[in-house]
Amino acid sequence: MMQEYCKTKEEYKDCILFYRLGDFYEMFFDDALTASKELEITLTGKNCGLEERAPMCGVPYHAVDSYLNKLVEKGYKVGICEQVEDPSQAKGIVKREIVRIVTPGTNISQQSLDDEKNNYLMCIFANDGSYGISFVDVTTGDFRTTSMDSLAKVRDEIFKFEPAEIICNDAFLISGMDFDYLKDKMSIVISSIEPYHFDEEQAEERIKRQFKVGNLEGLGLVDHPMGVIATGALLGYLHETQKSSLDHLMHIEAYETSEFMIIDSSSRRNLELCETLRDKQKKGSLLWVLDKTKTAMGARMLRNMVEQPLVDKKKIEERYDAITTLTDQTIVREELREYLNPIYDLERLMTKVSYKTANPRDMIAFKTSLELLPAIKTVLEECKDPLLSGLREDLDPLEDIHNLLEDSIIEEPPLAIKEGGIIKEGFKEDIDKLKRAKTEGKQWLMELEEREREKTGIKNLKIKFNKVFGYYLDVTNSYKDLVPEHYIRKQTLANSERYTTEELNQLADTILGSEDRLYALEYETYVMIRETLAGEMERISRTANVIAQIDALASLAYVAERNHFVRPK
Repeated sequence: MMQEYCKTKEEYKDCILFYRLGDFYEMFFDDALTASKELEITLTGKNCGLEERAPMCGVPYHAVDSYLNKLVEKGYKVGICEQVEDPSQAKGIVKREIVRIVTPGTNISQQSLDDEKNNYLMCIFANDGSYGISFVDVTTGDFRTTSMDSLAKVRDEIFKFEPAEIICNDAFLISGMDFDYLKDKMSIVISSIEPYHFDEEQAEERIKRQFKVGNLEGLGLVDHPMGVIATGALLGYLHETQKSSLDHLMHIEAYETSEFMIIDSSSRRNLELCETLRDKQKKGSLLWVLDKTKTAMGARMLRNMVEQPLVDKKKIEERYDAITTLTDQTIVREELREYLNPIYDLERLMTKVSYKTANPRDMIAFKTSLELLPAIKTVLEECKDPLLSGLREDLDPLEDIHNLLEDSIIEEPPLAIKEGGIIKEGFKEDIDKLKRAKTEGKQWLMELEEREREKTGIKNLKIKFNKVFGYYLDVTNSYKDLVPEHYIRKQTLANSERYTTEELNQLADTILGSEDRLYALEYETYVMIRETLAGEMERISRTANVIAQIDALASLAYVAERNHFVRPK
């Protein structure tokens, strides 16, 4: 096992390896020394054929998130090495593989994320004074790219989006950027990645594969050759670290920095747009005044509006018209805000679905969110404003998905997805049968015993059970002559004979295997439901974006009315 560990560690030298052993993730050698210090956990040792015991420490798998987040927040990469085959089926050592590498820019743990803020991973490609930038929030699917011609502009973009992690080519590391400031003051983890990631041809292929297009024109990337290389490198890095299909990354937006007001980094700090100069807190900033959003998606959308002010007069007027409508129509606005209040973070839920980590309770939160969409669509009918009417048109109530979740998952499911108790009665006949088998098995056996006594006339016939033969019909020798021909002999004893029948065999199979099969079938059905949601990601993503916009506009209207703000000319 330790030889296998060393092979894996050799492949992933830059990661702390969380190596799954039973109910724990164990760390060995230098990883154990680092983790025990950073996580303040006990360092022990393990005999593994060396002269000295190998340093070792571990964390329980069911509480891994909090330990993982601590290490990632301190800038470490963590490789999760899981058992990828059933230990009961394995011959010899259970096969293990790295299933995901967690880095500051790819951490999807709810505990570590700020609901109101995007968690960006940024890729920067530098070449002869030109720069390609691409960044993604893997938890929401927000993916953008651009190109620029000066280091100062690159710096402004970093300050605007505040990524948790930057990956880059070696040329960027010698570009003259103040990396100490980015690392120490902004807590950004910066690392260069292998040059092959930045191969132009490969980058294009990765983009076409990810977004399922034949060429880059449809994505609007033709004018951003540097951005294309950065995007391709970013996708390569994601596929290497996430080991998943990344199906929730469905769109990429190429933007020009000229679309938004350019605010240099010092002005951004001094204006205290999203955090105060002294305390680095939201409280006291412009965003703090404006943000009365009801959903996490709306909060992130409003932050984007504040960080990237529009410069196109037509778009500004459109936004103002929508806010004016919602300030004038107070009842409509308050109704909307009431319906928005219980809506779950649909964007981050879809990431969980894509990563196959969404649990049954996430599904119930999702279902209750969808219940409110038809009401929001109806309320918006009263708004004749073009922007709000357009949002209403784009709002898909997702009723088919709501109905699927309503019909399939019980109201208060457990967190675990492999221990049953998830699927509603009436959704799948096989599951209902197995549930009945589990609870009504004894009753079925008593009824069968009674029927067989009546049919055969054997008054003392009994159905019994032992671990060797399972269930059997016990007939004493005095009634041997009454045994029907279809009885199958199992065993002869001194005073009695043991038999079985087709019906008893079927019943025994149903009862004995019911619990295991029930859990397996419920899990299978749950995975099918999750896959169905994954197939509708495009629709859910569009609806999430519409909800975010409505929420941000309603918040601005509410604040405008409460603070007596005046519409500028």
